[in-house]
Amino acid sequence: AGLPAITAALAEGISVNVTLIFGLDRYSQVMEAFLAGMEQARANGHDLSKIASVASFFVSRVDTEVDKRLDKLGSAEAKALRGKAAVANARLAYQRYAEVFSSERWRALADAGAHPQRPLWASTSTKNPDYRDVVYVEELIAPGTVNTMPEPVIHAYADHGETRPDTVTGNYEDARQVLDALERHGVDFADVVATLEREGVEKFEASWAELLDGVRRSIEAAAAQVGGKA
Repeated sequence: AGLPAITAALAEGISVNVTLIFGLDRYSQVMEAFLAGMEQARANGHDLSKIASVASFFVSRVDTEVDKRLDKLGSAEAKALRGKAAVANARLAYQRYAEVFSSERWRALADAGAHPQRPLWASTSTKNPDYRDVVYVEELIAPGTVNTMPEPVIHAYADHGETRPDTVTGNYEDARQVLDALERHGVDFADVVATLEREGVEKFEASWAELLDGVRRSIEAAAAQVGGKA
């Protein structure tokens, strides 16, 4: 349901952060929604250079869900794949980004002043203490990306992170092999993505409801205080 909203907001000249992206097909739909919105914004006479957008692609939660399923499988081969899915998935997302934002369709928008919708790596803290605490930073360095690091990760990376020019674009084939291996060992990656998206939306919806409830209670308390003084 969020896809047409992305297009509609951009068409009105409103910058958009598209969040809770977990899967490659959904990401392709997000980029399509972005291109359509920017094309409509151009038709509506908006200054494309003033419109910004990022696509927040979630990382660590993918490993959390996949590792849980690999542990249930229990084989040595399955366990050898633990901690590999998230980076592989994100790298293949970047491959799609590179393809879309080198197309003729995009170049027409760029010539009109548009900025690319940048891939934003979200959920980049390491949930498993056995993994390197900056793995989702070091392994996802590529031109045009944003990495939203929680404060502990920022400090960890400043202390011992390794910065290389590009840790993504030369690794597409290896990334594809990781996802293929997961499927061979019985991990339904499409279901992983669907589960994470559904749970993510539910959590965001609960947080939104909690926020609205807090605002409502604050308004009621303020109204009662004003009424009491009157």
